[in-house]
Amino acid sequence: MSDLTIEEFSSDLGLEIIYEGNNSSLDITNSDINRPGLQLYGFYEYFDQDRVQIIGKAEWSYLTSLSKEKREEKIETFFSYYFPCLIIAWNLEVFDELLESAKKHDRTIFRTSLHTTTIMNRIIGYLDNKLAPTIRIHGTLVEVYGIGIFISGTSGVGKSEIALELVNRGHRLIADDLVEIKQLEGENLIGSAPEILRHFIEIRGIGILDVKSLYGVGAVKNNVAISMVIELERWEENKYYERLGIDTQYTKIIDVSIPKVIIPVRPGRNLSIIIETAARNYREKVMGYNPAVEFVERLKDNPLLEEDF
Repeated sequence: MSDLTIEEFSSDLGLEIIYEGNNSSLDITNSDINRPGLQLYGFYEYFDQDRVQIIGKAEWSYLTSLSKEKREEKIETFFSYYFPCLIIAWNLEVFDELLESAKKHDRTIFRTSLHTTTIMNRIIGYLDNKLAPTIRIHGTLVEVYGIGIFISGTSGVGKSEIALELVNRGHRLIADDLVEIKQLEGENLIGSAPEILRHFIEIRGIGILDVKSLYGVGAVKNNVAISMVIELERWEENKYYERLGIDTQYTKIIDVSIPKVIIPVRPGRNLSIIIETAARNYREKVMGYNPAVEFVERLKDNPLLEEDF
C-alpha cells in the first residue's frame, strides 16, 4: 500500500484539490486506473474499486445528459462504493452532486487540465514507481560503460575507494554506502541513493566528499538499472576462485536473479580495471559471445593443456 498523502499526490502530479477527505493519506494499492463509465450507467459487477477513478469527457457528457435527480442518483450509487480518489480531467465542471457525495462518503476529488489519456499515463507511471517493491542494501552502485554494477562486500574492503577510482576514470557514481533498489516491470531493478546521501561518498582518512562538486555533473547519476553484482572479499590463500568463468553465479535481489562475480581483494590488484573488464565481459555475454566457452573449445584441440585448467 502507498503511504501517499493527498498533498504529495496533488503536488507531484499537478492536480487541483477540489475536495479533501478527512484522511490525509490515499490508501492506493493498485497502479491501474479505472474510467467509471459502465458504473455510472449502472453496471458494477466487475467494478475495479481499488483503483484511482478518472472522469473524462465521455463520462462527464453522459452525466450532463441526465436530469438533476437522475444524475444525483447515479453519482450517489457510485460513491457508495469505496475507491481511493476521483480525478476529473480536462478542467471539466465539478457537479454539485459530486461534491455532495464526496463530503458524505469522505472521498477526495482532484481536477486537472490535462487530457484524460495523458493524466492516466502519468498516474500509472507515477504509481508504478511509488508502489514498486523496494529495499535498501549496504553497498556501492556505479555505472561502468553504461552498465549498472552493484558492488558489495564487508565494511572496509574498499568499495568506496574503488568507486572513486572508477569516477576518476570517467565512470559514474550512483550511490555509496546505502543503495535503494526498486523492482519495476517484472525483472527490472532500478538503484538509486537515498536523497540525503545522493552524490556523496565516504573515504576513510579523508571524510565525506561531494563527487558532483569535485568531478562535475557528468560524474554522477541519480539512478541506473542494475545489471550485475560484484562481490569483493578478502583473499583467502586456500580458497578456490573461478578461473574460467564457464558457470555464471547469481544472487537474488527482491525477486530478481542478477549475475554475480566474486573478486578476491589483496594488495597489488587493480580492482577498478578488473571491474571495467567485468563490465565489458558482461556486455559480450549479453551480445552472445562467451570467451570462456571459446577457450574450452580450443582446449579440446590441445588436451595436454587441460590439466593446467
